[in-house]
Amino acid sequence: MAAQPEGMPCWVDAMFSDVDGAKSFYGDVLGWTFGESSSEYGNYTQAYSDGKAVAAVVPPMPGQEGQSAWCLYLASPDAAAVAGKIRDNGGEVLMEPMQVGEFGSMLLARDPGGVVFGVWQAGAHEGFEAKGAPGSYCWAEVFTREPEKSDGFFPAVFPYRVKRMDDDVMDYRLFNLGDEPVLGRMKMTDDFPPEVPPYLNVYFGVEDCDAAVAKATARGGVLRFGPMDSPFGRFAALTDPQGAAFSVIDMTTTAGDMPRTSDVA
Repeated sequence: MAAQPEGMPCWVDAMFSDVDGAKSFYGDVLGWTFGESSSEYGNYTQAYSDGKAVAAVVPPMPGQEGQSAWCLYLASPDAAAVAGKIRDNGGEVLMEPMQVGEFGSMLLARDPGGVVFGVWQAGAHEGFEAKGAPGSYCWAEVFTREPEKSDGFFPAVFPYRVKRMDDDVMDYRLFNLGDEPVLGRMKMTDDFPPEVPPYLNVYFGVEDCDAAVAKATARGGVLRFGPMDSPFGRFAALTDPQGAAFSVIDMTTTAGDMPRTSDVA
């Protein structure tokens, strides 16, 4: 797999204080297996679906303990240049570009509305070895209470074309690379408790959404929304036992017509 185009979601990972618990939970819910932890890189441990790398889990470094959350990385050929664009457009670089051995370079940042994300400049590790299949990453959305900030920020930092979903109820936009939608943006409504911060919601594919929800809740996960049918698949939003939000989607079970979209000037 070649290095991903700039702005393409290319990797996800999460810090868990109980890594073994996370491995057990996601192994059961998503069918993941796990490689050896890399002590040289803080016990970073890759997750695999059908033998292909799809994500990673890692324990927090001392002083970084806190709420677990999935972090989405967007591809770039030049992480240092992206760091400059992030600052120039009102974002904050939380972790300066850092070389990770031969694997590549990474940074962590926050958009002006508070959404945390990563940037990955590929070296030997080019990102997902599988996408769109059960057990692997399928989609992600920026959930924000200040959509105008995200709408201005992300297309200024990455080469996104923005489309608006024509919907009277939901404030939703698509960030496209060329004609391909690669990231969504959803305005958080009052349905979200005020203590829930803005975040990037990651969707993982499953063969059966209802079965995945049943497994997740039986293992201590919390169902937040759904399961619900949509033109994109049957999906549900969950929180894992350590507080990390994620969604599952069965992309083969669809209902309804695809929504219309229009270009944003």
